[in-house]
Amino acid sequence: MSRILRIALAQFDFPVGAVESNARRIAAMIADARDVHGAGLVLFPELAISGYPPEDLLLRPAFLAACERAIAEVAAACTGGITAVVGWPQAAGAVVYNAASVLRDGRIEQTYRKRELPNYAVFDERRYFAVDPDGGACTFEVHGVQVGLVICEDLWFAEPLADTAARGAELVVVPNASPFESDKTAQRDALLAQRVQETGVALAYLNVVGGQDELVFDGASVLADGDGGVHPAARAFEDHWLVADFDAGTRRFTPVRWPAEEDEGRESLAYRAIVRGIRDYCGKNGFDRVWLGLSGGIDSGLVLALAVDALGARNVAAVRLPSRFTSDLSNDLADEQARLLGVRLETVAIEAPFTGFLSALGPLFDGLPSGIAEENLQSRSRGALMMALSNRFGGLLLTTGNKSEYAVGYATIYGDMCGGFAPIKDLYKTEVQALCRWRNARSPAIPEQVITRPPSAELRENQTDQDSLPPYETLDGILSRHVDQEQSLAEIVGAGFDRGIVERVLKLVRISEWKRRQAAPGPKLSRRAFGRERRYPITSGWRD
Repeated sequence: MSRILRIALAQFDFPVGAVESNARRIAAMIADARDVHGAGLVLFPELAISGYPPEDLLLRPAFLAACERAIAEVAAACTGGITAVVGWPQAAGAVVYNAASVLRDGRIEQTYRKRELPNYAVFDERRYFAVDPDGGACTFEVHGVQVGLVICEDLWFAEPLADTAARGAELVVVPNASPFESDKTAQRDALLAQRVQETGVALAYLNVVGGQDELVFDGASVLADGDGGVHPAARAFEDHWLVADFDAGTRRFTPVRWPAEEDEGRESLAYRAIVRGIRDYCGKNGFDRVWLGLSGGIDSGLVLALAVDALGARNVAAVRLPSRFTSDLSNDLADEQARLLGVRLETVAIEAPFTGFLSALGPLFDGLPSGIAEENLQSRSRGALMMALSNRFGGLLLTTGNKSEYAVGYATIYGDMCGGFAPIKDLYKTEVQALCRWRNARSPAIPEQVITRPPSAELRENQTDQDSLPPYETLDGILSRHVDQEQSLAEIVGAGFDRGIVERVLKLVRISEWKRRQAAPGPKLSRRAFGRERRYPITSGWRD
């Protein structure tokens, strides 16, 4: 006799801290899974009740109590023959567990507590959660199929799934809150195939979707058959109901409603991650429009395209801020891109505030050669003007610095670093160029000359970035090894880079930490993003 179980996976965004609204949505979605999609089992992401990561909200007893009330309310609404698995933070005396409960017939039938707590990179779950010393495998029956449950990091270790299979599970559901990172998809799919081959159980891997401060969750949920075959992932960065039929006899899935990802290219995923990050950061923090300074350069050009794709041209305002050193070409290219994307472009010259600063400082600066202080005053004039526009008219100011600049301090604190969100802070300059090419291949968005012209801050006559920095291909090669791969000076030199250049670049990285600590948040894309993931001391005697 055939045993077919229809399973619905809720690949949706469940915002952090929105406990009551998350619970209401989950209850309504359980009914939709049952009545609209005909599912016998519905799965929600890790910590769907609280959102992920709730961070120090988990230290507040009132928050934990609200989560407990919410899961009880959702359980009461789970009736009519459907079973739901819902993640939530479970307080038990003095400890808190990262838990997921099996809901059925109006009650909590059982609760599984996550066994493996990640405490690396952006994760610090051991700060908040405990491991239950008496916790074990979790299995339950739905429509004659034995279903198991593990949570996210549990899957990266062999024992939790092996224990669940030993309890008779034929299908294991895996709720996740795994943030996007370039090149991680292939690693995840290989892991799923390995776990299936080890145990023979099929896996339904559900990942949450949406932006949360510096993190962007890509969804990209996936099914793995019991024979080791991994199905195409669901479309990344999009909210979807995902529905599939599971045949317990063959331990294989048949997708019923499964919009599959069509482009897993590196640039495609990174671009869409940033778009989702901008959209959700603005929406969840009450901003309906954004501002940015549009210089005619590649960084602000890419940020403008990203902002328009995230929010629509009518909700983006660009501002030219020319100085005595700004070329006509820069002004013309900014105007061309604004017209290309249908964005309103304003012009506010910085000569008056810059001259005012020089006049005020004249008694102290008199007789000294012009230098970095005067250059930074131009950038700070721009920052003050952009913040004033944001304050006066509302909207979030986007900064346009990239990872190469932030790494070596080639950015002005309180100047071009002003703003509330930094969309491309985890893209090296060479990656900025690649994303511009990718975006233009879809439709014209960034003038070609913006991409090809030599980068310049235009803070002095005939200035280019390469006056102060190595060529970006060289710089990014050094930085990716040192920042992302944690390679030492000797290892980088051993890879063929000039020792003097490497020493200079690593020194710049080291002495710029104080700036990065004050930088706006931006979406994590890489293995080692500045911010919550890469946390080096400002004061340090280490020199390698």
